[in-house]
Amino acid sequence: MDSSHIQEVFEAQRKNRWHIAQSTAEQRIEKLQKLRAALISRRHEIVAAMRQDFGKCQAEVALSEIAPITEEIAFVCARLKRWMKPKRVAAHLFTLGSRSEVRYEPKGQVLILAPWNYPVHLFLLPLVGAIAAGNVVMMSASDRTPHTEAVLTKLISETFSANEVAAFMGGVPAAEALMECPFDHVFFTGSPGVGKKIMAKAAQHLATVTLELGGKSPAVLHETCDIPQAAHAIAFGKFLNAGQTCICPNHVWVPRDLAAPFVSAISQRIRDFYGETPEQRRASPDFARVVDARGWQRMKHLLDASLAEGAQAVMGGETDEATRYVAPTVLSGVTPSMTIMQEEIFGPLLPVLVYDSLDEVLAFIQCGGKPLALYAFGHQEAFIQRMLNETSAGGTVINNTLLHIVNSHLPFGGAGQSGQGSYHGHHSFRTFSHERAVVHQGGLIASLVSLPHPPYSKMKAMEKIVLKQKTGLGPD
Repeated sequence: MDSSHIQEVFEAQRKNRWHIAQSTAEQRIEKLQKLRAALISRRHEIVAAMRQDFGKCQAEVALSEIAPITEEIAFVCARLKRWMKPKRVAAHLFTLGSRSEVRYEPKGQVLILAPWNYPVHLFLLPLVGAIAAGNVVMMSASDRTPHTEAVLTKLISETFSANEVAAFMGGVPAAEALMECPFDHVFFTGSPGVGKKIMAKAAQHLATVTLELGGKSPAVLHETCDIPQAAHAIAFGKFLNAGQTCICPNHVWVPRDLAAPFVSAISQRIRDFYGETPEQRRASPDFARVVDARGWQRMKHLLDASLAEGAQAVMGGETDEATRYVAPTVLSGVTPSMTIMQEEIFGPLLPVLVYDSLDEVLAFIQCGGKPLALYAFGHQEAFIQRMLNETSAGGTVINNTLLHIVNSHLPFGGAGQSGQGSYHGHHSFRTFSHERAVVHQGGLIASLVSLPHPPYSKMKAMEKIVLKQKTGLGPD
């Protein structure tokens, strides 16, 4: 990675930063529509690249990679002009006669570091918000998906001038070189461990950060749940992208009496989705592969450790190193102390744990890091309220999985270990903007009203009364 080239681009963007900051809503919308057109025109290249990197089918690429970007651009373009307008706010007693407002100005120079698991979606979605807010942007995709990385880098270079938006290949070395530059804001999606390093590095430049991380996102079933519906939702959420989804259900808690029916139901859903036999599931065009050899070895280790510690693979368990295949697998007999429960799985292994009291589940969730997502299945209001009131998570869905990520009206982000800050829709615009407080002094009333000032012994009667009411104190 040529760090001198990165510095040259950074300086070029620094010179262009104020020009871009003054762009109109129409100009920003034009850029977003240009990005959408470029994405659509390269859709077949993207599908081919992701088939090479993941073995992903065209429908899954369209559903989880391309559609979220085109929908987000449409959502933002329809509202951007309104978002950019200064927002009037109420006056304070001491600002009567003045006009107070909040103006949204760009953060300035933005860095976006994208992960490998959804390399198009998580690369371009933050960019939509950064452009909408009027920033210049430098970006880096993950080299763990090299074919997709190459397509994305070319897409950016052919769509934007480098002094406005620039993308760099090179994986970790590129990201490290980029982090040496004094950006105004850093947007990172990845693991909590790397997130800590990004935050520490950004602090050297006092850059603000958005961290989209991960965590052990639980699904919790209540005795009032609809088991077939829960099994369908969890199977889809877990095995999409072969479990390499930051908000997929990491594990499932089931009441003891419902464990056998749930395991049977989700095993049937896996057969419905990917094939009746192990051979059919292995050959299914709809089931992705683990991203690389390192990821496959990690999944194999977690599976072997689980079986050695007493878990049973009641569905799946087959693996093939040559094709990086790990079957959609359901593990029963899992306990909280097992190796597989000590970290985010990020693969197609689904541990099922039984519980006798909801207190056990809540205690486990409360003792771990705050998950990026939490899924609760049940139709008792008391259960739902306990899950919402006695846990904390980046997002929550009741009686389904993943749905909160598709609604651009909702903020998407983590809490604590699973991240900080949020984006999507208006939340993206605000993430990449500085909210600037502005007061316009003027008018006859304003000339008669001011903050109390020395000598305080000569404060106006009204000022003395107000100060006394608010503090119980006044001039000596």
